[in-house]
Amino acid sequence: MYDRYQGLIFDMDGTILDTEPTHRRAWQQVLATYGMHYDRVAMTALNGSPTWRIAQSIITSHQVKLDPYMLAAEKTAIAESMLLDAVKPLPLIDVVKKYYGLRPMAVGTGSSRALAERLLRHLGLRDYFGAVVGADDVQNHKPFPDTFLRCAELIAVAPEHCVVFEDADYGIQAAERAHMAVVDVRTF
Repeated sequence: MYDRYQGLIFDMDGTILDTEPTHRRAWQQVLATYGMHYDRVAMTALNGSPTWRIAQSIITSHQVKLDPYMLAAEKTAIAESMLLDAVKPLPLIDVVKKYYGLRPMAVGTGSSRALAERLLRHLGLRDYFGAVVGADDVQNHKPFPDTFLRCAELIAVAPEHCVVFEDADYGIQAAERAHMAVVDVRTF
């Protein structure tokens, strides 16, 4: 089905790995310590953003004075402690396995590269991908195209010959801005 593309790029959280419930629990836990709550609708709109940007949005909505980088670090530490026990691949991983060795593939995520690498290795999936680009690898995050453009560069495929698999509006916008085809996995 994706044979016409020369490179395949996958978002990670919610696309190839079922990490969303764990991230949600981590946010709920860290926010509770500050008397704040988790707004699922608002958070879903921020999917694909780096953790510090989500933290900034939460801080702004609650009108509190906290360092977004500190709040993001607290959430990340909690999430990392839970993820290895909870993470599972999603059905889209079958596409990854089908195209392994046939097309170069990359992961472009709003998570840190270290976390992405750790989760992919834990599940025995890291070797399927020629590159992993995390939020810490680019200056401008989704919805800007930098993450996916860097993926294309690392797998040596022109952007217009890549397809991106995404589950978030920011990621879809980023893929479109990179002039890549995009598959919204929420419609599967």
